[in-house]
Amino acid sequence: MIYDFRRERKYGYTTGACAAAGAYCGIYYLKKGVKLDYVEIENDRGDILIIPVERVEGDLSSRRARVTVRKFAGEDIDITDGIEVVVDTEIVKWKGGERIRIVGGRGVGIVTKEGLQVKKGDWAINPKPRELIVKNIISLLDEDEGVIVRISIPRGEELAKKTLNPKLGIVGGISILGTTGIVRPMSQEAYRESLLLQLDVALAKNHRILVFTPGNIGTTYGRRLLNVEEDQIVEVSNFWDFMIDKAEEKGVEGILIFGHAGKIVKLAGGIYNTHSKVADGRNEILTAYSSLYIHSKDVLRRILYSNTTEEIIEILRREGVLHRVFNDIAKRVVERARDRWKRIDFSCVIIDMRGNILGSHIGDRFLPLVKKEIFNW
Repeated sequence: MIYDFRRERKYGYTTGACAAAGAYCGIYYLKKGVKLDYVEIENDRGDILIIPVERVEGDLSSRRARVTVRKFAGEDIDITDGIEVVVDTEIVKWKGGERIRIVGGRGVGIVTKEGLQVKKGDWAINPKPRELIVKNIISLLDEDEGVIVRISIPRGEELAKKTLNPKLGIVGGISILGTTGIVRPMSQEAYRESLLLQLDVALAKNHRILVFTPGNIGTTYGRRLLNVEEDQIVEVSNFWDFMIDKAEEKGVEGILIFGHAGKIVKLAGGIYNTHSKVADGRNEILTAYSSLYIHSKDVLRRILYSNTTEEIIEILRREGVLHRVFNDIAKRVVERARDRWKRIDFSCVIIDMRGNILGSHIGDRFLPLVKKEIFNW
């Protein structure tokens, strides 16, 4: 299939495809003296990607070139959309050994932890983008020629702070990614796969008891309230069923579910994709559990029709039943999870937006994970 990104607006191309296009364009210029305004590269499925080139610079006498390709994400939501990928190429005499050397420059991260596709200490340039680069430039080289390809992302260090890279131990920039070179819209699968990398890092350090949390709030307060290493805290976003399925497959023995009530309450109702567009029974679940302790229909009605979970928390606090309700919910979260994933032990701690403990249900094997002050409510 041919993807002509001079006109294609639905699909996009990856940072790996940008790097391959830049490398091809740079070597083509050094070999033929022609500055291309687009290149055609082929992925391992035989698809042709026609990618625009923004800028070509170089010195034919020194056999060095610099090409800038602007990343395009199509209709997908991607923080790297529109960034510049800069590729420097230098043709050298090849005398055996590594013929095509691919390295990172400014804004490309370095891997500092085990468990990822790239070895610790190497540039965060994944295997598939490396293969894509090699596949497309090898035919341009004479038999005695090698090439150094350096990939830089001018805004990479800034963007990396908005990704999972710091948590995964990728420092100094973003990763060069992409399996086919093509970005498809609504790439939920790609996002879930990126979350899985956290499991691989944790397991590489032999952690078998982990903390699963929806996102930043849980991670922030997990560091303060739990006796765990950073790598034991795994952000699952909304994909609880997917991430726990994978954890069970990979041999995780215990999971402490930890996070803000707005997400965790849904798990008590058996809702394991917690995105509001999929299901949102928070108020109904909270009303049901509150009715065990509150008999006023007016109060229960206010809970049912509250705008936010934090509003309900305040109602329960005023009624004096806050911890009883959330202890019951935490217990139910554990019961449902144990019933579905029988090879994993579970515990649960529920917090509010400020990290205050609302309720918990903690098994004996999880007690070493929690600091004593967690029980001082």
